[in-house]
Amino acid sequence: MQLDKIPHLKHTENDNFFLLSGPCAIEGEDMALRIAEKIVAITDELKIPYVFKGSFKKANRSRVDSFTGIGNEKALKILRKVSETFNVPTVTDIHEVSDAAMAAEYVDVLQIPAFLVRQTDLVVAAAKTGKVVNLKKGQFMSPESMQHAVTKVTDSGSEQVMVTDRGTMFGYQDMVVDFRGIPTMKQFAPVVLDVTHSLQQPNQSSGVTGGRPDMIETIARAGIVTGADGIFIETHFDPSNAKSDGANMLHLDYLRNLLTNLVAIKKTVNQLQ
Repeated sequence: MQLDKIPHLKHTENDNFFLLSGPCAIEGEDMALRIAEKIVAITDELKIPYVFKGSFKKANRSRVDSFTGIGNEKALKILRKVSETFNVPTVTDIHEVSDAAMAAEYVDVLQIPAFLVRQTDLVVAAAKTGKVVNLKKGQFMSPESMQHAVTKVTDSGSEQVMVTDRGTMFGYQDMVVDFRGIPTMKQFAPVVLDVTHSLQQPNQSSGVTGGRPDMIETIARAGIVTGADGIFIETHFDPSNAKSDGANMLHLDYLRNLLTNLVAIKKTVNQLQ
């Protein structure tokens, strides 16, 4: 599977990685535009192909009182506005079969959450929209088993598929990244490393997911070295007050320095190949 089969995600002339980045959830129009504007400026400067990420709703919550969204149509319209304002593609999660056609009217990439990647009807519905499908590797799945998820997309008539590693469960309250999985899954489709979700510490007794944002650069660097085609980073200008996943998001102020370092590492890796 080559990246040139996926619109918007082709490597640049410098053979750079691509970036999926934005807030965990769409909290409002102003915050989405503010985050997108900053990331677009950075990625344009560093020549990184960019896809704005934002969930229009959050279905997988630890508690019933956790934030789930501002309304489906309202959030999806904000994603469309980001795309039109900055001329960048967008990606969002879908959770039910009915979400696929609805979200496809507004975004370029439909993302299948890790907990749902074995749901055949959901994966097939996403593939049949004709949009790019981003399959999150289940925290409970081996890299090799993701071949079957990819095949569900291709058997549905679409070649526009990529796989994202977001870590593997390690005990009850931690995640680890097995970097052997990146070259393994690249045999099936382009591979993205979801850096920030890989640093989650789920199932906390408080009912609020924890995280290790201090390890973001370490994991991201390793992902570039081991051949990830893309990097996924959730970011926010005020993570401590973000309505979802604030504990493992990168502060927006730190994104430029991180991406600058990753571009330098990617150039070195390219020279060694």
